[in-house]
Amino acid sequence: MKRSIWLILVLWLAGCTAAPAAWLPPSGPNSGRLETNSLPVAETAAPAPQTLTQEAATPDATAQWVDRHPQTGRTAVPSGGPQTGDVPILYYAQAADTLPVVAGRFGVDPAEITSADPIPKTAYLTPGQLLFIPARLGETTSAERLLPDSEVVYSPSAADFDTLTFTAQAGGYLSVAREWRKNFGTLSGAAVVERIALDNSINPRLLLALLEYQNGWVFGTPTEPDALVYPLGYRNDRYKDLYKQLVWAVNQLSTGYYAYREGRMTEIAFPDGSTQRLAPDLNAGTVALQYYFAQLYQGDAWKQALDPQTGFPAFYASMFPDPWERASHVEPLFPTGLAQPPLTLPFVRNWEWSFTGGPHGAWEQEGAYAALDFAPGAITSGCVETPTWALAAASGLVTRTGEGLVVIDLDGDGREQTGWVLVYLHLAEKGRVKAGDWVDAGDPLGHPSCEGGTATGTHVHLVCRFNGEWIPADGPLPFNLGGWVAHAGSEAYKGTLTRGDQTITASVLSDATSIINRTADDP
Repeated sequence: MKRSIWLILVLWLAGCTAAPAAWLPPSGPNSGRLETNSLPVAETAAPAPQTLTQEAATPDATAQWVDRHPQTGRTAVPSGGPQTGDVPILYYAQAADTLPVVAGRFGVDPAEITSADPIPKTAYLTPGQLLFIPARLGETTSAERLLPDSEVVYSPSAADFDTLTFTAQAGGYLSVAREWRKNFGTLSGAAVVERIALDNSINPRLLLALLEYQNGWVFGTPTEPDALVYPLGYRNDRYKDLYKQLVWAVNQLSTGYYAYREGRMTEIAFPDGSTQRLAPDLNAGTVALQYYFAQLYQGDAWKQALDPQTGFPAFYASMFPDPWERASHVEPLFPTGLAQPPLTLPFVRNWEWSFTGGPHGAWEQEGAYAALDFAPGAITSGCVETPTWALAAASGLVTRTGEGLVVIDLDGDGREQTGWVLVYLHLAEKGRVKAGDWVDAGDPLGHPSCEGGTATGTHVHLVCRFNGEWIPADGPLPFNLGGWVAHAGSEAYKGTLTRGDQTITASVLSDATSIINRTADDP
């Protein structure tokens, strides 16, 4: 009987989604959601088949459900409305969803979530998998999706976007702005945007749109002094001028995006100390915007900034038309069956190293907990020169180098926005590989140092990206370096590496428990 119930349900749903799905740009109450070409969007919730019973791990046969998947063309829970009661939620998994993360967002125990198909306990769920989830939450933010994930991260959809050309053609203040930075010299305004976008893997379209939306930097010329000093409207003396304002912005966007993606954020906090529960079926790109604007506004002003018809989402679509159509060509960013390529420990054999940093921020301090740190053994602590080398953990094309930086594109197409990418930080300029070099796994890249970013001791910072998105060091695709698998600790920088019955514990002080050697038996 149970099997037949699931069959009836699946067939009933399939009948509602027979036509191929197409992404539609924001244009109404269900904007930003998948819809079908042949079926109109219903304006009221559809009734459940009367054959659905508790035997199928759902409420009784008289209950209706709330469909949280736009592809079926059914109305979801009213935006921001209470979700409690006997009405279960039909939720279709998004890319990079995991069972624990989805359960946390919906405020339920993982064991309470059911599906007709097997649900992996820790691996990524298959995008589109139907889940039945008890409705437990009270009032939440709007459930409307405002911007695709691929428009927030520097994804394949932006690989051909030319920030410098777009800025020059726009002809606004950004096209003539210049800024001197101690580490880089004098940069054009567009070059500052592109550098921040590349380093943090945040879409340059989004950064340009925010600059224009806040103070008209791209197409206009600001006249107010504050608009020149604080182009993104964040008035803080620590973040004056374009570069630092953009650093602040990418930190907020990354925090919202990855903390929600990784299950570390379920509510938005506002400057006045108030909070609001996030709608559990939002995409990470939408939460990035919600979190960003929550640092600037609250109450009605926050809602107005996020209004899909009159706020920033509409402004963005007018400046860069068809974001959802672009997304349809590259999303999901994490395809089904994604696996990390083989990686080795990133240092030479028979030299004592220390695992000094468990999962922590990929670039800035906040955002994805995607990075690991390793320090070579030395007689003296601190920032000292070392004769040992950091090695390529995999073969690939060196696409970019800079202050302490080496970026390796593993698919060799020269685009950091596509496929797997390894990012090394704190490699000394002397002896470092150059952009355009091809390296094989095990080739020397440079000497560990304190160059690039903030560092209190000589070490190497290592991160993975895929399709422009930082990969959490501990998650469904944990860092696996020659069989050593990373695990997060109770907070950033803490954690372990395990291989079989061996455990290495991260320590910024290079304690004995953090020592790791790459031996002749290691890959």
